[in-house]
Amino acid sequence: MALTLIYQTLIIVLFLSFSFGPSFFALLNAAIKYGYKPGALIAFGIFLSDLMVCLLIIFLVHFGATNFFHDEESKRFMGIVAGVLLIVFGAFHFKKQDVITELAIEIKTPAPTLMILKGFFLNTLNPAIWLLWLGNVTIISKTLNYSVVKMIFYFSATLVLVLLVELAKVSGASKLKKVLTAKTMAVFNIITGSLLMVFGLNLIRIHFFK
Repeated sequence: MALTLIYQTLIIVLFLSFSFGPSFFALLNAAIKYGYKPGALIAFGIFLSDLMVCLLIIFLVHFGATNFFHDEESKRFMGIVAGVLLIVFGAFHFKKQDVITELAIEIKTPAPTLMILKGFFLNTLNPAIWLLWLGNVTIISKTLNYSVVKMIFYFSATLVLVLLVELAKVSGASKLKKVLTAKTMAVFNIITGSLLMVFGLNLIRIHFFK
């Protein structure tokens, strides 16, 4: 069982840390544009989101109440709402930033609470995250003999590992800030906003025109 859990843990960590969803690009964008601390706050927001979704699904699976995730109308509603909100998030990246530059780039950093909430909602609004956690919990629950306590302990430890990987990503990305110009950072910001809007439009296309 130990080897099975180690293997499953590695798969979960890799999937959560390197799935190229909205939160992934927002995390890198914040780290590159604002530095390590803001990027780490977004990573913490993502961690809180994953923890909330994971715990919720653990209890839904335990009580056999996962029909909501398989209901077509529910998935359609969630997909369209998430798509619209992602488009709004992406649009904000096109807002012109106040930049003062001589030898360095100085950009006003958003409030810490906003960065945490941004990471939390970008991750929570991604329907793929809910389905991913539904799959994770379903698989692991059998390995852990359907024990809620064991699952909570296991997934909490796994998410701490994911957070450490996210912080390593933030640390690497934040170092790029020292070598980027204001123009390059503006282009990267537009790319991030465009990707978020593409994610949103794709969600609406999938769920509205199906």
